[in-house]
Amino acid sequence: MRKGIFYFAALVCASLILNSCSTYKKNPTQVVLWQLGDPGALNPILASDLGAADIDNNIFQPLLNFDYRTLKLVPILADTLPTVKIDSAGRMFITYEIRKEARWDNGSPVTAKDAEFTLKVIKNPAVNDEALRSYYDMVSDVILYPDNPRKFTIVYNEKYMMAVIATGTDTYIIPEYVYDSNKYMESFTIKQMYSDTASLHDPKMLAFGKGFNADRYSRDPGYVSGSGAYKFTSWATGQRIVLDKKANWWGDELKAKNCFFEANATKLVYQTINDMTSALVSLKAGNIDVIGNIRPSEFGDLSKSEKFTQNFNTFKTLRLSYAYIGLNMLDPKFADIRTRKAIAHLIDVPRIIKDVYYGYAQQVTSAVTPMDSLEYDYTIKPYEFNIDTAKALLAAAGWKDSDGDGILDKLIDGKKIDFRVVYICNAGNEQRKKVGLMFKEEARKVGIDVSIVQQEANVFRGNLKTHNFDMCMDVWGFQPGPMDFKQIFYSTSALNKGSNFISFGNAESDALIDSIRVELDDIKRAKMVKRLERIMHEECGDIFLCAQQALIAANKRYSNVYPSCNMPFFWEAGFDANAGK
Repeated sequence: MRKGIFYFAALVCASLILNSCSTYKKNPTQVVLWQLGDPGALNPILASDLGAADIDNNIFQPLLNFDYRTLKLVPILADTLPTVKIDSAGRMFITYEIRKEARWDNGSPVTAKDAEFTLKVIKNPAVNDEALRSYYDMVSDVILYPDNPRKFTIVYNEKYMMAVIATGTDTYIIPEYVYDSNKYMESFTIKQMYSDTASLHDPKMLAFGKGFNADRYSRDPGYVSGSGAYKFTSWATGQRIVLDKKANWWGDELKAKNCFFEANATKLVYQTINDMTSALVSLKAGNIDVIGNIRPSEFGDLSKSEKFTQNFNTFKTLRLSYAYIGLNMLDPKFADIRTRKAIAHLIDVPRIIKDVYYGYAQQVTSAVTPMDSLEYDYTIKPYEFNIDTAKALLAAAGWKDSDGDGILDKLIDGKKIDFRVVYICNAGNEQRKKVGLMFKEEARKVGIDVSIVQQEANVFRGNLKTHNFDMCMDVWGFQPGPMDFKQIFYSTSALNKGSNFISFGNAESDALIDSIRVELDDIKRAKMVKRLERIMHEECGDIFLCAQQALIAANKRYSNVYPSCNMPFFWEAGFDANAGK
């Protein structure tokens, strides 16, 4: 599966309706999509948010991906699905061959050397890809074949249940000639990087990482280049990102293969509009064509409006994601498990689903999608909303109002600490703000003072990665296939701006995650996953809320529009503009 990514913004990737100062002009064969805020980085190795991942998917290509229609794994840059062999020592050998048609923008072929280079970049510790690297920590070698420059074998030093999906869907191949013009990484091999830790601190390794992390490889059209159908043309911060269809793109002749070779739109425009109300006005006015994350409060009325449905199709589909409230387990206030459970008992999830999501959501109790009937543990009961239970747990954890000011307090490390909490969420997301207001109302009844702070997307994202928060509300999304929990729930994944924002994990959960990763038997692995789900539920660092439905509206002038539970829930490049025919 593609690495987990969090929804700092709305579904598809953008200040006021098309910004009043905008001079941007539409044409009938392009697609204009809404984004709530700018993505983090147009770099498939550095990106950690959905907005960036969606755009990157049109510029770059992985070896494999999950078809939006069928959810089956299909070859993209690879010619076929890989062959997999396991030797007597338990090592896995995954062999790919790049399509003979695949070309870079300079006309040169995509080769196995580019795939090897990409893996070296991912494994370089100086590259800011902590969220991605854990999927490759067991990659010990890459075998090239002199008689076939398109063929290569990735070697995992031990069995890994995500090996094919990680090397396939997470490995977005990038051109060495663009991203390493100094040939820094040419001095190293994957085998050397795996076995010789000294090489990871080589000056060339560090120099490459510093350069690769620079903004130009994420924002400058001259330095963002892939094998996909679209070329990154421009980025007006806070306004829009524009991709243009490449002339004579090599993949056009493979259009019948799968959806990822359907590139009908001549231009993809990701338009920034900082609030949903303005976005909907812009949609109705025809200034944008697609919104992929309509507020539930608006969606029901829109889908019932005859005037609206004359011009727009609406769709809904359950997301492969979960909404959660995260408690910073490094915060002394939340060190006692009874305190965390008390917080859980103050969150009325059924009311949230009814009043915030208007029924367009399903309650969940873990990080596993309820669509996975094998691994999702339906026997886990959600924490019941109960003020009295919360009060009892807080009292047992030592919280009391010792000074009569109406706020609970407690001696922590010899210092009296008032129970004041800052709840953060991303700016422009009224649903998460509303959840915060509901929690604040209930928390006040037991003596907890809650402040709600909405933060600009990049600030919010940065505070999560550096654990600079008390409580947060976020949504974590993923793609089909088994889950590797190391990225978000392993102890060391809380370090170096990793994705374990809440700092969850102990020796037991880490050992269980390690065992899950190397278990290839689905039934055995499911039993271990359910044990991990129970530990997560018991530890209560993440309070799991619900899996939402993606609520989509698209202009009727497009054909070939179909919803998918796979993010971003449709393939925008495939939209076919009837008006352009």
